[in-house]
Amino acid sequence: MFQGKSVLVLGGSRGIGAAIVRRFAKDGAAVTFTYAGSREAAERLADETGSKAVRTDSADRDAVIATVRESGPLDVLVVNSGFAVFGDALEQDPDEIDRLFRVNVHAPYHASVEAARRMPEGGRIIVIGSVNGDRMPVPGMASYALSKSALQGLARGLARDFGPRGITINIVQPGPIDTDANPADGPMRELMHSFMAIKRHGRPEEVAGMVAWLAGPEAGFVTGAMHTIDGAFGA
Repeated sequence: MFQGKSVLVLGGSRGIGAAIVRRFAKDGAAVTFTYAGSREAAERLADETGSKAVRTDSADRDAVIATVRESGPLDVLVVNSGFAVFGDALEQDPDEIDRLFRVNVHAPYHASVEAARRMPEGGRIIVIGSVNGDRMPVPGMASYALSKSALQGLARGLARDFGPRGITINIVQPGPIDTDANPADGPMRELMHSFMAIKRHGRPEEVAGMVAWLAGPEAGFVTGAMHTIDGAFGA
């Protein structure tokens, strides 16, 4: 479906990002993805999929903009890079909180704007958010929830700006997904599953499937919207 399409995935070396890279590569796209600290994982994924890995710190605005610009005109931009700081808000390091906002909010905004400068008619921008943008049932995650809620305003606003060119922008909001950061057999499993109608962690490939649909031809009228995939965690 994506034969001949140019795709950039920010934050693609592991977990959900790696599943997205694999899905687009399998469907014929020319894929570039970024990584920060997972060099070996990135190199393995690039070899496996025939994609290109580029080291980029998503907390560095200028580096993000440069990577998007140097990737050439993009048909699809996926922003998956993310950062989390958990714990008592009264005790957290303000520098770490600022880094969280740079990665989770500033990078998606600047990457989306830079991509849209040369994106062809009908391009697609997809940002990976979180169900925590809608629901925060436990303490210690205020900054993370704030950053994911901010993406909702980003999508609604940029949908208006880019709509005349047929460029769509959407947020995918996963719930508990089985990754290194949130393993299905982790210590929070029982608590998270207690909120859910489908009592299991999701699979990265399931999130990648939603991303692929939003990037495809059937989703040309879908923009400025949030797409939750969470087993009813937030219902």
